[in-house]
Amino acid sequence: MALENEDRLSDSPYIERVYRSEGVSTAVRMHSVANSNWELVVWEDHGRVHVAVRGPETGPTTVDHIPEGFSFGIIFAHGASMPHLPVPRLVDSAVMAPHVSPAALVLRKEEFELPTFGNAEDFVHRLVRAGILVRDPMVADVVAGDDAPRLGARSVQRRVVAATGLTQGAIRQIERTREAAMLLGEGVAPMDVVHRLGYYDQPHLARSLARFMGRTATQLQRPDPDEPLSLLYKTGQ
Repeated sequence: MALENEDRLSDSPYIERVYRSEGVSTAVRMHSVANSNWELVVWEDHGRVHVAVRGPETGPTTVDHIPEGFSFGIIFAHGASMPHLPVPRLVDSAVMAPHVSPAALVLRKEEFELPTFGNAEDFVHRLVRAGILVRDPMVADVVAGDDAPRLGARSVQRRVVAATGLTQGAIRQIERTREAAMLLGEGVAPMDVVHRLGYYDQPHLARSLARFMGRTATQLQRPDPDEPLSLLYKTGQ
């Protein structure tokens, strides 16, 4: 069975997107790009199920081992967090769930049914009811572009960092570069990307792509099937 990938939006304010992969990949390795969201990942490898909470990634990494079974992930919306696992401590890192079975996992010493692509919202709702997952709506508004919050700039920045692990500036840079990568992948010329997304010039775009994607514009326009990129998507679409 060839590798099949699927992702979808969610109507939960706690979830940005849900994705899954199933089958056998022919790729040699996976190239993970910068991402400003944190996520919960479930995967099977050699018949064993694993679960990890993975923080935002501030730069590209390469994964040499691709699991042979299924994988599934819940990408959490900006502003959602687990107080017992502060997101700032998860930046460029991950925490493995200590107790996982084919049917359940343990978070904060409480057992929950293992989530799936179809019931991610129910799983998240149970985490919210248990007080394991919380949300700061102001952070979501600020990241989405609300430049007129009711608090001072320093207070806003503290709340953004507490909930996301990143500053507003870092989130904007990462999200803009991800959008640039998608446009280049769709065949948009680099100079048009510069003008559309507000880069100073092509060298500025090139530096951002190298820093957050680990790719040049040409490499994004001509992707290597042996080293595919991690999931790219337009926020809210």
